[in-house]
Amino acid sequence: MAGKRRAKRITQSAEDLSKPSKWRLQHGGFSEPIREADPETGSPVQHRRAVDTIGLMLTNGTITAEMHDAAVLFRTRFRAAALDALQPMPWDRVPGGVGDGMTERQAMARRHVAEAMDVLGGFGSAAGSTVWHVVGLERSVREWAQRQGWGGRPVGAPQAQGMLVAALCVLASHYGLTPGRRAA
Repeated sequence: MAGKRRAKRITQSAEDLSKPSKWRLQHGGFSEPIREADPETGSPVQHRRAVDTIGLMLTNGTITAEMHDAAVLFRTRFRAAALDALQPMPWDRVPGGVGDGMTERQAMARRHVAEAMDVLGGFGSAAGSTVWHVVGLERSVREWAQRQGWGGRPVGAPQAQGMLVAALCVLASHYGLTPGRRAA
């Protein structure tokens, strides 16, 4: 009499939750883990910060501190203007919420973003497009160069980085972060 075969047990190794997943690591680097107290509960937490493109460019010496500050200022206003792809749930669906369109803060932030885009040459210019996508939407320079490019055409990554550096220089000047230079 033939014996019954036992099904082979497949055991999956438990994923180490203290580290970023393999999928997340292929999309960019992380800083070393930082231990802090949770502001709400006070309990100790450990977190890692994703490395952003502008921060890497500052670390590598590709851009100056003024250009970095201009990018951070633009990104802050971009987020306040709610222009990113992530859309919140409408307030009229929340009990007690009202469906007001836009807050005064959002309107002012949109005005500041529009002024910066005008200084950069508009949305269709190389400078405007790189700042909008790389700084505002937080895409990588390579992703912008391959997918969006300038005028719908792909651009090489080194050229795209040069466009971003030039745009950040103009943006820093627009925000008054660079010292004025006198003509000779």
